[in-house]
Amino acid sequence: MATKTNKTACKPSSLLRSFRYLLWPFSFLYGILIRGRNWLFDKQILSSASFNFPIICVGNLAVGGTGKTPMTEYLVTLLYGRYRVATLSRGYKRKTKGFAIADDKTTAIDIGDEPMQFHQKFPGITVAVGEERIVAIPQILHLRPETNVIILDDAFQHRHVKAGLNILLTDYKNLFTRDLMLPAGDLRDVPSSSRRAEIIVVTKCPSDMTEQEKNNIITEINPKPHQKIYFAEIVYDQPYHVFSQQPGQLHTEQQVLLLCGIANPKPLKDFLTKHVQGYDMIRYADHHIFTTDDLAEIKQQFEKMDASKRVIITTEKDAMRLQKFKQELADFPIYVLPIRHRFLFGGAESFHQQVFRFVEQFPTNN
Repeated sequence: MATKTNKTACKPSSLLRSFRYLLWPFSFLYGILIRGRNWLFDKQILSSASFNFPIICVGNLAVGGTGKTPMTEYLVTLLYGRYRVATLSRGYKRKTKGFAIADDKTTAIDIGDEPMQFHQKFPGITVAVGEERIVAIPQILHLRPETNVIILDDAFQHRHVKAGLNILLTDYKNLFTRDLMLPAGDLRDVPSSSRRAEIIVVTKCPSDMTEQEKNNIITEINPKPHQKIYFAEIVYDQPYHVFSQQPGQLHTEQQVLLLCGIANPKPLKDFLTKHVQGYDMIRYADHHIFTTDDLAEIKQQFEKMDASKRVIITTEKDAMRLQKFKQELADFPIYVLPIRHRFLFGGAESFHQQVFRFVEQFPTNN
């Protein structure tokens, strides 16, 4: 039976979620503001810049937890080798400001955990950060003129840049069609904004999802003629040591200390429940910056576990923020559990071809 230690809750409990419905009047007002802002963009009172260049936007309507980072990695893996790829992120919770391109001296403090993850996993691509994407895109093209395609990470709601291909993600267990606006729900944009996407991916689906359920969701989303809907599950790959990169294994006799600072850890907890004897969890807020106090708590919690079977598991994003404690944690059995999307119903080939067709329509990529 898994035990859990909640350090900082990222998602509300069921009781709190019920209470949030009392906040519906505030959600109504927030929705009016967002609809007003979208109307100004639709009427071109607020301007959106278009580029004669392949720009792919990965985003969602909710706050976190839909799998944007693994989808960005999926696209990089798909395109890298054919094209020179750049990613552009805001660099959430970094300690710097303005535009920057990652180099050999860059840390997660400089560019944020997700861009640092891209930089470490794909050293051959350009990884850039910048709060103002409309300014950052020309800077990438000026400093890296060989770039063939730019992937915008978490930029669907930032309408000052009009991407050519918008990929909108929605969680199978929290579809945008069933959610409420903040603060009563998790939506930061109105459901009607989904019409701006060319691709909608329902993420974190069960691997045994039926055709009937797929069709029911398509009917519920009610896509426009220009939209294509795909379905994907989360797959966990082989764990590897945070610092040495050596592969590891999970087995049913292990006790795991889970360090988790992501928006929605439930799929990860479900996975561990099936594959290890039990786990304790120290949970942090999304993008939590680890401190020396956290380090002491991690060590203390770890020492309480069965010495012959204990192991620490964390996410790739959290691992980026643990790098500064390499000296203190290098000898600990602390492993990353990487994740990726896998398309269901044979959708991978269609998705790949749709992305390739978009990129190849630009003269410089022919």
